[in-house]
Amino acid sequence: MKITKIEKKKRLYLVEIDKKESLYVTEDTIVKYMLTKEMALSKDQLEDIKNFAQFSHGKNLALYFISFKQRTEKEVRDYLFKHEINPQIIDNLKKDHWIDDYKLLESLAQQNLNSGDKGAYALKQKWLQKGCEKQVIDEVLTQFDFSEVAIKVTSKLLRKYQGKLPTKSLKDKLIQNLINKGFSFQESKNAINQLELEADEENEQALLYKEIEKQYQKFSKKYDGYELKQHLTQSLFRKGYDFDAIASALREYF
Repeated sequence: MKITKIEKKKRLYLVEIDKKESLYVTEDTIVKYMLTKEMALSKDQLEDIKNFAQFSHGKNLALYFISFKQRTEKEVRDYLFKHEINPQIIDNLKKDHWIDDYKLLESLAQQNLNSGDKGAYALKQKWLQKGCEKQVIDEVLTQFDFSEVAIKVTSKLLRKYQGKLPTKSLKDKLIQNLINKGFSFQESKNAINQLELEADEENEQALLYKEIEKQYQKFSKKYDGYELKQHLTQSLFRKGYDFDAIASALREYF
């Protein structure tokens, strides 16, 4: 057998054998086997070239995919599967450290510490969805302390809600938001305690009277007298206002 044509086609080369068989190979294949026009090939050599060309193409495709952003092993595996590439290439990529979930997750965790707003649980759930192994995730996360991130997120939330809610409701709101972002209950409590929230009695009283007006409009359509006061008291208490403050405010209101 003889190579009768070698022609570049974008990122691949078209190699023609005896003017009747053709295959596409990578530049790495051309270089490795020093392929040239009129070069004679045995059947075994041609088979080796085909195998290496397929491997080289798959690896180049994976590296192209990785070049845009860091990828997990599962993301690369799924990408290769979609392009019908042998997944055995994954082992080669891991050996050459092109794919390393541990290092990738370390980097992502550090990024979260520097500029993110997620707790360990949220990161773990996200990484599990990306196909990372639970053991690898746990090993990475045990290296990091997310308490400073929790404090930073709490400070931001505080600017949003402070002055709009009574202290108890404010703390409950902050804890729920922090838990939703993947921080533990204890991390959330510690972050709030670090900020040493203090009640603004004058503001809370103003909020209470405003809420009484709002709830009165709602319940006075159905109730009056004792029942109205009971529904107002229960509603205001659920919203985080102090029971004694509610009773005092309602005495003045009525």
